[in-house]
Amino acid sequence: MTATATAGAGVTPSLVGRTVHVKVPATSANLGPGFDTLGLALARYDELEVEATDAATHDIHVHGVGAGEVPLDETHLVVRAAAHAFARAGAPMPSLRIVAHNSIPHGRGLGSSGAAIVAGVMAAKGLLEGVVEFTPDELLELATELEGHPDNVAPALFGGLTIAWVTPEGPRHKKLIVHRGVSPLVLVPEHEMSTALARSLQPESVPHSDAVFNVSRSALLIAALIQSPELLLQATEDKLHQHYRAEAMPETDRLIRVLRAAGHPAVVSGAGPSILVLASDPSERADAVRLVEESADTAWQAMPLAVDFKGATVVDADR
Repeated sequence: MTATATAGAGVTPSLVGRTVHVKVPATSANLGPGFDTLGLALARYDELEVEATDAATHDIHVHGVGAGEVPLDETHLVVRAAAHAFARAGAPMPSLRIVAHNSIPHGRGLGSSGAAIVAGVMAAKGLLEGVVEFTPDELLELATELEGHPDNVAPALFGGLTIAWVTPEGPRHKKLIVHRGVSPLVLVPEHEMSTALARSLQPESVPHSDAVFNVSRSALLIAALIQSPELLLQATEDKLHQHYRAEAMPETDRLIRVLRAAGHPAVVSGAGPSILVLASDPSERADAVRLVEESADTAWQAMPLAVDFKGATVVDADR
């Protein structure tokens, strides 16, 4: 973080009354073989107005997804992330008035917790503009410290397809532009899935041959997503995590098998239980939706989504 010179050197000016608008995309992590490494930003958003106030407590209003379910105090994930960023900047955090309009499903493998963390970090960035500046690497580090892994927060922050990795100096990322022929489809069930439960089903070690298999498919997947969408079916094969988690989401596993047998590049979205289909054209998406409607035992919501290329944004609401 870099402190910027302000009137009254060394004194943080009052932030009370400053309001920012934050917009954060949904994400899908792993994308099949790219476990804890690859992530894709999708054009479905949580949007928030965040105002710095001099009230005694935070004032939080949630509309849409999570309304009546998420906490409305300092334990709210957006507030916790903002507080983490303020603390790292060495600046006292004011009380916040937050009005959130959420559309990213919770507990479905679409990065809702990562989006909330990124929203809080970006709100802090916007409120502290002109006082403290955050670099992209610092934003990623702050978000990763709370999320635990960079594969969801990287695409939420930066958009597009991201490769994320961790160095001794902190997490890093590379953003890539997805081929215009890639047409993502997300299939969302009514039931949720705990990320912690999904991770608990993952073994500590895997066979060497499976690791080599996934290295080849991960490399192929990057080529397929940015240059050769016709390779997506082969590129989304995985032996590292999806089949270990299948017992916790049997219908997800069964529908993925049905879709892939019909030629659709279907994978578990994040920790699940949603399904991501990386179709190569809109007509393929329609066929995948029809197939799920015919094969599913329970209700699934189809979300044809574009790739988000901008990532999270924060602007002064008064501009």
